[in-house]
Amino acid sequence: MLHNIWFMLIAVLWIGYFVLEGFDFGLGILLPFLGRNDAERRALINAIGPVWDGNEVWVLVAGGATFAAFPNWYATLFSGFYLALFLILVALILRGVAFEYRGKYDRASWRQAWDWAIFVGSAVPALLWGVAFANIVAGVPIDQNGNYTGDLLTLLNPFGLLGGVVTLTLFMTHGAAYIALKTEGVLRDRANSLLVVIGLVAAVAAVAFLGWTQAKSLVTDSAAVSVLAALTLVGALLANRLHHEGWAFIGTAFTIALAVVALFMHLYPNVMPSSTNAAYNLTIDNASSTDYTLTIMTVVAVIFTPLVLVYQGWTYWVFRKRISSARVPDVSASASQPAAH
Repeated sequence: MLHNIWFMLIAVLWIGYFVLEGFDFGLGILLPFLGRNDAERRALINAIGPVWDGNEVWVLVAGGATFAAFPNWYATLFSGFYLALFLILVALILRGVAFEYRGKYDRASWRQAWDWAIFVGSAVPALLWGVAFANIVAGVPIDQNGNYTGDLLTLLNPFGLLGGVVTLTLFMTHGAAYIALKTEGVLRDRANSLLVVIGLVAAVAAVAFLGWTQAKSLVTDSAAVSVLAALTLVGALLANRLHHEGWAFIGTAFTIALAVVALFMHLYPNVMPSSTNAAYNLTIDNASSTDYTLTIMTVVAVIFTPLVLVYQGWTYWVFRKRISSARVPDVSASASQPAAH
């Protein structure tokens, strides 16, 4: 019973991570293209400045929960996907450093270099998370001892890369919706215009991925949720065209959430299928911790999770107002002061 609950809780943690980190990944990818000058790029960075590091905490909790609740899953996943996860980690570090350092030196080339670092640090995880989860859904080579027997190139197969394109474009769409909701003036207009274009690309990629996923498996339990996710994305694009930016952002958030739900529904009761032999699949039964461990974890989660959610919700409420590049101070006038981020 408890391992089923923790399987669902880990799914919730990944939903929280992809929904929240998804829009600041998308903003980081769009930063060099939507921001035509330094004031506009600083306004974009300020839009996620108070929240981006809090959003990253979700993946740490998801990883920690997986380690404690399903240690065999964690061991196979993090050892087998080591290089891919290492690249994600390096990209996240680069991104965090870029946010902190881009305003430390009053030189245009310095700031532009860090802006491109933010782009790379956002695009690489957005792509590789999709590659990783697409491979988990399809199954990876695992032997009878639960050891991953492939390498990084094994993960970079056409199905995995299509999954990466789906997450990359979905996060860009989600980021454009967030920018349209959080900014004013030309940034808002550009984001609204770009959202439709990227959203259509994301929709095509998602439909192709959904069709391929169903073709690879006779399991159809997740098909209805996947279709609902696609319809939600269409609804977000329609809301954008009707200038309902709040509903457009909610629509892209639900699209990502439903996609993760469909992924975990497709996996259950497996946590990591083996493409070598179905008998080697890691499941919620053979990969989980003891009931005693899961009981303690459940008590801790019941106590602390509401506190974390309230605090993060309060942060978003405090910084809810729109941002305009017209109100960004001249960087040359405050060169000796750390720039806002």
